Amino acid sequence: MTQAFPQVGMTPLYGLCHYWIRVASDMFFRGPVSGLENLPPTGAFLIAANHASHLDPPLIGSHVPRQMCFFARKTLWSGRAASWWLDTVGTIPVDRDGGQDVGALKRVLRALADGKVMILFPEGTRSRDGRLQPPKPGVGFIVCKTRVPVVPARIFGSFEAFGKGMKLPRLGSPVRVVFGKPIPPSVYDDPSAGKERYQRASERIMTEIARLQPPLERVI
Repeated sequence: MTQAFPQVGMTPLYGLCHYWIRVASDMFFRGPVSGLENLPPTGAFLIAANHASHLDPPLIGSHVPRQMCFFARKTLWSGRAASWWLDTVGTIPVDRDGGQDVGALKRVLRALADGKVMILFPEGTRSRDGRLQPPKPGVGFIVCKTRVPVVPARIFGSFEAFGKGMKLPRLGSPVRVVFGKPIPPSVYDDPSAGKERYQRASERIMTEIARLQPPLERVI
């Protein structure tokens, strides 16, 4: 893998999609990105980000120079082509309408145990107004079980570019991304918290996301 072309270290289809999504991001949603030096070059870690738009996973992922795993609702596996693409790029299906999806959870834990990188959203679903929402315990459960570093990330402008209720994205609307320093298990996990352990972990991670400030615009 090279810094200029990280796609060479990815599987062919994922690398191709990574490249073209990055190109599209630079063309239609160009904005500054900071904190890339905080992304661990090896080993498993989890990116925890705010969630305001369908654009969040691909735009954040296109700036990460390693192949990642993503969540997607099972209903997207609606045809042969879609199912093939989702499976080939390593997407994990989750049943959002059937309560706790044990199968999806096992796949997430296995992926992190295998040293992979994942992106999850502590809020659980997209924000209706672009503001940060209270976190749910799901992310806390996963990181407390795997004890991997958590990189907080915050995306700015994605709600304005393609928030809930918008039928089409607003091309030319800048989207900015900032990655914070990794949070070690000793900071987010408190085993003595009992039943509140996972919720508190999610809240501590969400607090770090909220602290992130938008990257500065470059002045030329």
